[in-house]
Amino acid sequence: MDLSNARRRSFGHPNSHETERDDNLQPKFKSGLLPLPIPRVSDPGLPWNLSQLRTAPLPPLFYTCIASLHRNEGVVHSIAISKELVFTGSHSCHIRAWRKPECIERGCIKSRSGETQAILCHSDKLFSTHKDRRIRVWRFSVSDGVIRYKKTATLPKRSTGFLFKRSSPHQHASHITCMAYHKTKGLLYTGSQDKTVRVWRVADSTCVDMFFAHEDRINRIVVNQDDGCIFTCSSDGSVKIWRTVYKEGSHTLTMRLRFQESPVNALALSSSNDNCFLYSGSSDGSIDFWEKETTSYRFSHGGFLQGHQFAVLCLEAIGRLVFSGSEDTTIRIWKREEGSCIHECLAVMEGHRGPVRCLAACTEMDKVVKGYLVYSASLDQTFKVWRVKVLPDEKVFLGNPEDDGDVHDDHNLVIKDGLMDHYYEMSPVLSPSWVEKKRQGGYFQQ
Repeated sequence: MDLSNARRRSFGHPNSHETERDDNLQPKFKSGLLPLPIPRVSDPGLPWNLSQLRTAPLPPLFYTCIASLHRNEGVVHSIAISKELVFTGSHSCHIRAWRKPECIERGCIKSRSGETQAILCHSDKLFSTHKDRRIRVWRFSVSDGVIRYKKTATLPKRSTGFLFKRSSPHQHASHITCMAYHKTKGLLYTGSQDKTVRVWRVADSTCVDMFFAHEDRINRIVVNQDDGCIFTCSSDGSVKIWRTVYKEGSHTLTMRLRFQESPVNALALSSSNDNCFLYSGSSDGSIDFWEKETTSYRFSHGGFLQGHQFAVLCLEAIGRLVFSGSEDTTIRIWKREEGSCIHECLAVMEGHRGPVRCLAACTEMDKVVKGYLVYSASLDQTFKVWRVKVLPDEKVFLGNPEDDGDVHDDHNLVIKDGLMDHYYEMSPVLSPSWVEKKRQGGYFQQ
């Protein structure tokens, strides 16, 4: 995707200074002197005519960093969001709890099982993985501004009746790198460096399935809450889709998505009633996306987004917005057009001094514009909070302007219905196979 025409706007950007007009300032004249009359545009014979001022449209997105924290506990590995709190897991054995949105500390969950490698939050439950290759299940609440918690389970269960600790046959053979939770079935999915995925029924702390998913370490697991599909990505460069068979007792591979050899580090799913898009971030800096076909329910490659200079390490998707964190220390915000697979980069958020390792995002209620809170953690040991405001979609003219409006010499300007709109060109990179399928299906017919 050619980002030279992408729109990038931000609050406080060093290159985006605007002058403000103070309407309260009135011109002052010396006593006995009157101001010269302002000539009208319609006056004939004047050597100069007043030109109508062109006011630039409002930027589509504003953002600002509202909090930046630095702790000496080491790198933050994972971020999880609940209704009121934000949790961070790091090299420390403490899981910190912060109040949204300004990140005021509300205490911590103490674990004696080593550093926290991954955390996941659902309702009043918090799942955490540790150096001992086990999962802890915590139940938490907030009382008097302080977090209260209790450990309710350990997965797998510890063996009893032995003098020495023994490993369970259901335990991962290496570090657990990611988790995903299926709310309807109450199943917890864990991926590991041992190339396997294990499925846990949280209600009775039982491992109900285990399967070898990839040829290398598993980096991310995503669950589609609508149909129960499981998506996994790995350093072997592939993305795979799995389905449950025989209730939750077994899983089968339904599709293998592989578009390049580069390791895949991140996944994000954007699902709604009308469409479903899967995004993957790779070590070559690109973000591939697949669109779910409405007839065959298969995922076809729709293209890729380019802009990051180095590896994409994390992804988050909310609605038609996609947030990507990269090794190049930046966070990019992408937006997909309604009813299309065309994407544009709305902003590039800069502030971290190291690779952005993990992201989490949630919506923020606002009466005027739609807002989001984005939490990011970097290898520079900083944890930042960003407030993002997205304006409603502009009326952008994309068709033939001959009948619907007058085009000026500036190809980025289109006048329609007496209003001047800015037309931003987009250059998406589409898969030839996807274009051919859409052409055969009459997508490009006028």
